[in-house]
Amino acid sequence: MREYVFVFLVALASTYVLVPLVRTIAVRVGAFTEVRERDVHVVPIPRLGGVAMFLGYAAATLAASRMPFLRQVFETGELIGILVGAGVVCLVGAIDDVKELDALTKLGGQLVAAAIIAFAGVQFFSLPLGTVTVLPAPVLVLMTIFVVVLCINAVNFIDGLDGLAAGLVAIAAGAFFIYSYLISGGYDPPNVFSSATFISAALAGCCLGFLPHNVFPAKLFMGDSGALLLGLLLAAATISNVGQINPDQVSANAVAATVLPLLIPISIMLLPLLDVVWAVARRTARGQRPWDADSQHLHHRMLQIGHGHRRAVLLLWLWGAVVALGAVSFVFLPPLVAGIGGVVMLAVAAVLTIWLPRFSRPGHRPKKYDAKGQRIDA
Repeated sequence: MREYVFVFLVALASTYVLVPLVRTIAVRVGAFTEVRERDVHVVPIPRLGGVAMFLGYAAATLAASRMPFLRQVFETGELIGILVGAGVVCLVGAIDDVKELDALTKLGGQLVAAAIIAFAGVQFFSLPLGTVTVLPAPVLVLMTIFVVVLCINAVNFIDGLDGLAAGLVAIAAGAFFIYSYLISGGYDPPNVFSSATFISAALAGCCLGFLPHNVFPAKLFMGDSGALLLGLLLAAATISNVGQINPDQVSANAVAATVLPLLIPISIMLLPLLDVVWAVARRTARGQRPWDADSQHLHHRMLQIGHGHRRAVLLLWLWGAVVALGAVSFVFLPPLVAGIGGVVMLAVAAVLTIWLPRFSRPGHRPKKYDAKGQRIDA
């Protein structure tokens, strides 16, 4: 465990220290997010935060490659492929942060990055459908690329409030770390050193290192360079684990062994996935293109029902934690205990979501902040 704690701390510290430098660069190159009517900031805020997170992840990768026990994870070349793919998608996002790219160009960059990690070995080799189900290699490669692109856009779509995406991905990475670490510890022979566990630890560190600069009112946005990067890393961790496990390693119960290996990764990323699926369906039904922006994402809904910016983010973090950790608990706790605990926490989250807006002042408007985080009274 101490190896992963060290990886986590390297990613966290590197990202945290590099954010001010990246912010200075973003200001100089003019990488700003335009101010829109629904925003809580009245001046443009610099972005490019994903560059700091990528460098933090790269530092964690370099540190891990020099550690005796984690060095074995680098023997297959998967983690190097992930680092290259992450660099590609971060570069595409950084270019978009400075100079807007069209949707097809960004999609092309995502496909290239997904293909890089797939051909580096990060792909589904089988599906844990009760038994290990092996599909034709081209189908598994295409499935891998689809999942990577889906996760990338899911994180990109949910990135609408200060700290929301970084917090949700940190929660997802933490839940997946617990799942991957304990599952791999039960292998025969036990081996807790795996690509999925390393990626989860480093990803959580990057997110938590960035959050102090990104919570409301944000000093720096992650931009597309960050959203695309986090989505790719989260997908890589998921694929590295799901596509290479035996269902019997998850649960001795036949039903649980069939359902949990696929249900848990989906549950861990449920909020971003729901948001992207809902957005595509909603826009398509209106005759719009799926990538056309609107103000009906989950975080917009939270603001519309009366939550302030900080409270909306905290509640969405709570929902993410309840669903992710609740799903993971079914692997390691008795089903009845996990089920009761999950229902109680879902009820708490639902009550807070519905009940708290009643305490908002009538006619209350979100506070406005400038680029230095100083409140501006309208």
